[in-house]
Amino acid sequence: MPPTMWVLSLLCFQFLLLLFCLLGSADLPTKWQTLTGKAPLVVARGGFSGIFPDSSLNAYFVAVQTGLQDLVLWCDVQLTKDGIGICFPDVRLENASDIDLVYPKGRNTYVLNGASAQGWFSVDFNLKDLERVNMKQRIYSRAPNFDSSPNQILTIEDMVTQIRPPGLWLSVPHDAFFSQHNQSMRSFIISVSKKTIVSYISSPEVGFLKSVASRFRRGPTKLVFQLLGPDEVEPTTNQTYGALLTNFTFIKTFAAGIVIPKYYILPVDNSLYLQDSNTIVLDAHAAGLQVFASNFANDAILPYNYSYDPVSEYLSFIDNSKFSVDGVLSDFPITASASIDCYAHMSKNDNVKANVLVISNEGASGDFPGCTDRAYQKAVSDGVDILDCPIQITNDGIPFCLGSINLRDRTTVAQSDYIGRATDNPDLSIEKGIFTYNLTWSEIQSLQPAISNPYSNFSMFRNPKAKNDGKFMQLSDFLAFANTSSVSGVIISIENAAYLAEKQGLGVTDVVLDTLSKVGFNNQTGKKVMIRSSDSAVLSEFKSRSKYELVYLVDEDVRDILNSTILEIKKFASSVVVSKKSVFPTDNAFVTHDTIVVPKLQAYNLSVYVQFFRNEFVSQPWDFFSDPYVEVNSHVSYYGINGVITDFPATAAKYRRNRCLAYKNMPLYMSPVMPGSLIAIMAKQDLPPAEAPNPALTADSVVEPPLPPTRLPITSAGDGSTAPGSVPPKGGQPTLAASTMLCAIALLLAASVLC
Repeated sequence: MPPTMWVLSLLCFQFLLLLFCLLGSADLPTKWQTLTGKAPLVVARGGFSGIFPDSSLNAYFVAVQTGLQDLVLWCDVQLTKDGIGICFPDVRLENASDIDLVYPKGRNTYVLNGASAQGWFSVDFNLKDLERVNMKQRIYSRAPNFDSSPNQILTIEDMVTQIRPPGLWLSVPHDAFFSQHNQSMRSFIISVSKKTIVSYISSPEVGFLKSVASRFRRGPTKLVFQLLGPDEVEPTTNQTYGALLTNFTFIKTFAAGIVIPKYYILPVDNSLYLQDSNTIVLDAHAAGLQVFASNFANDAILPYNYSYDPVSEYLSFIDNSKFSVDGVLSDFPITASASIDCYAHMSKNDNVKANVLVISNEGASGDFPGCTDRAYQKAVSDGVDILDCPIQITNDGIPFCLGSINLRDRTTVAQSDYIGRATDNPDLSIEKGIFTYNLTWSEIQSLQPAISNPYSNFSMFRNPKAKNDGKFMQLSDFLAFANTSSVSGVIISIENAAYLAEKQGLGVTDVVLDTLSKVGFNNQTGKKVMIRSSDSAVLSEFKSRSKYELVYLVDEDVRDILNSTILEIKKFASSVVVSKKSVFPTDNAFVTHDTIVVPKLQAYNLSVYVQFFRNEFVSQPWDFFSDPYVEVNSHVSYYGINGVITDFPATAAKYRRNRCLAYKNMPLYMSPVMPGSLIAIMAKQDLPPAEAPNPALTADSVVEPPLPPTRLPITSAGDGSTAPGSVPPKGGQPTLAASTMLCAIALLLAASVLC
């Protein structure tokens, strides 16, 4: 990067740092169960390495932008042939750079950690040699789209000068290896400490820490012993790390703290469920040692106990009744920062701070089989506002809640005696389906529910221990449950009504209206009743026969909704459901821009609900940093949507109660993402391939013919232009608007400097 660009980068950073200090954050509760009683630290391992190449300028820069004010940047120190210290995540450079392409004959074989290893080693290259080398993403499951951006290998001096980190952590993972090559890591680290303040120095080698202990016994720098796998052998003592962990008195003689993988503290069994926590943190604190937990990453498979919620994982380490670790090492410092400042020390009784409805999708279907009593009970416990019931109807006319007309999608019918009833249904575009209208209620009750796994192709499954838990519920039972619960209302979804009436003789609208009347929901005002459908004829039928809130489902991704179409929708609905991609369109999982769909609908006084929000990181575009809270916040704060429809109501309910939403000045880690900000810093050759634009929704797509007549049910159900006026600003919540714009400016400025 030319010198002028380095200067601009520095000025940009200083501006952002000043802005962040002005925004600030409210004081947290002072009582933490850390060793010092202060809030845990966020240590950004290699910067924001979950998105950008580990230890690159972009990674460090964005980490400081989006993290806490006292964020600590982690640098794995390697030494070059001419003795210069660089920040690089591995002693073998090919693991995170293109050095194997730049120097194809540079491979060598050395003894590393007692075993022969081949690769491109830092000790074979001078710093001048490395100027041609570009860093790249080293974890293949992460986006490689920033690999061609300028990612020159940074010296420690470069990193400190250009980034000016609030805190600096130097990790020395291979002192013994460099000693074999006549390099003195001790001398180098001491020389660095004379020029800049180093907050922490860590190493998995006892010998190195002992060699520098006297130099850092007094002063601001703390030495930390890093423990590797419990069965790995520490080279100085020849003891396993598991054995050393039992001797805190010994560790205290040369270190002020320990870094341990998080599974040491909260063990995980072979089924990926948490086991009981141990006393490691308490014992270390009793010995006067700080404890830093490592290996936090939003895009890793989490134990099922966390429901794929990375904030819940952080809170289990920093905000439980027994202990708090003193810091977390994270590839996604934005989430760690928000966990500490926004979500720690919360309770379910905290006031709601974001005016957005939490609407379930088949109950808490991320934790239990959808539409079962267990899923609904969990959703209510999690703080859902509106409980949903997608209506299906049995052969004997019983309406019940299930997320699909095809029993194979949500039940164990494929393993039952009813497998012989599988048929093709070209009208519904379903092959070999076993349909709800072909079985009686008694037959359906004999089946077990099955949890939905929408991302099984990524080997991501939901709560396997509960995959068949719960019981199916008739609509009448669902309404009775909702009526006695804390929810403010219900939403009943009706699809395939025309087909069921014409081809099966089943009147879904009639049976739903009859059930609502018999259960007492037709005249009551205590609970809101919403009817949702993608069929305007269904909603028109309800409008002529009831006073329920009618919700039109736009069942495709759209880039716009014409004014004439909106006027048509207003004839039969007062609310609209749209997809996430209709709000933030994407190319290959990167947000490209925003649309005016939400403000346009709201300008016509239509409420807008967005679906589906899920915790699994593969469900979110990269721009939301594999964090479901960032995704929800960007839709709510940036656009002011009226409701989120989610498989995980606990996440949305927790989001809208977090304390940061009440801050006078919004911190950057609780600010919405600027659409297209990641694409803006990609090299041209790394841009995602453009996808075909979504269509605009026209009136022809909305207007449906009236529902055909039906026979009575067998069994009683009781058993493109500008909107009128001015389009409201994106971000319907006034307290968030200023923060939104500031963050947009900050991210755009960073993008222009770093690209």
